[in-house]
Order: sequence, then C-alpha cells, then structure tokens
Amino acid sequence: MSPTSETLTAERILEATEEVLRRHGPAKATVVDVARALGVSHGSVYRHFRTKAVLREAVTKRWLDRTTATLTAIADEDSAPETRLRAWLTALFDAKRRKAGDDPELFATYQVLADENGEAVGTHITELTDQLARIIESGVTTGTFASPGPDPTPTARAVFHATARFHDPSYAPTWLQPDIEAQFEAVVDLVARGLRA
Repeated sequence: MSPTSETLTAERILEATEEVLRRHGPAKATVVDVARALGVSHGSVYRHFRTKAVLREAVTKRWLDRTTATLTAIADEDSAPETRLRAWLTALFDAKRRKAGDDPELFATYQVLADENGEAVGTHITELTDQLARIIESGVTTGTFASPGPDPTPTARAVFHATARFHDPSYAPTWLQPDIEAQFEAVVDLVARGLRA
C-alpha cells in the first residue's frame, strides 16, 4: 500500500517526523520534509498540527510519554514500596541511557526539542514526580517509609532531584563511565535509607 493510499493519522505524522528529525536534525527538518516522507502535501500535515512548533511539541511529548508509560506500570505495581522505588529509579535510568546510547543523533535532536518545549518537559516531570509521590505515600501507609508530612510531593521532588545525574539528559556523557552502575546504586541506597521509617 502506498503512503498516499493509507489514512493519514496524527500517529503516522509523528512517526514520519521522528524519522525526518533523525535524518536532517532539528535545525533543518521541515514540515515539507515530513509531508514528502508521507507522500502528502504539507497542508495535509497542517490539518493535524496547525504549526511546525505544535508538531515539534507533539513529537517531544510522544518521546517523553514512552518513558512515562513504562514508569507508570512500575509505580502502580502491588509490590513492596522500597522495591518499587528502586525498580522505578532503575527503569528511569535505563530508559534514558538506552535513548542516549541506541540512537545518539535522535537523542541530541530531542535535547534540542525539549529545550524548545518547556511545557511538555514540565508536564513530564510533574507526571514522574506524581508517580514517585504515590510510591512514597504507599511506603508511609505500610510503615516502610517515614512520613514526610501531609503531602509526599516535596519528598518526591527531592528524590527526583537527588537522582538527576542518572536521568537528566545533560548528564548523558557521564553515563558511559565504567563505574556508573556503582554510583547509581550508592545514590539509590542513600535515598532509600533516608526514606525508611
């Protein structure tokens, strides 16, 4: 089936946009390039995404949402809170390292897009912090973690910031250090000890 005979959907446009960004980079990729890759007019793309900025934000959100979905499953597991916390932090670190290592060009592209789309990144961080807060609250409820007060969100933010070296893309070059796993485990152990009741 040719691209023009398939139904043009937002998802197909986002997939094509990601491929165009991989090929051309964020500075040179255009909506016309995306349309050409799909075999449609650029007007067809604009019917789904009214501006290039909206399209780029949607691609950024889609990229971030892949990580959020994996972490949501862990946050909502019915397992011991500390086990869940460790699994969640490990999955976040693994997801970021995989993105940086498997496709460095696309990772660099997304760093540029993330800088452009602060709202999408802010929403992503809020979602992740909310997941951590649920894990911490569960730990308080079971007596595993000490109560951080009536709202676990500030503690969740502190955990997120304390582990930033292992998920903030600006630290990606350090993720190749030979002892990075040991560094990560040391920080996670420290965080877990600090949360225990």
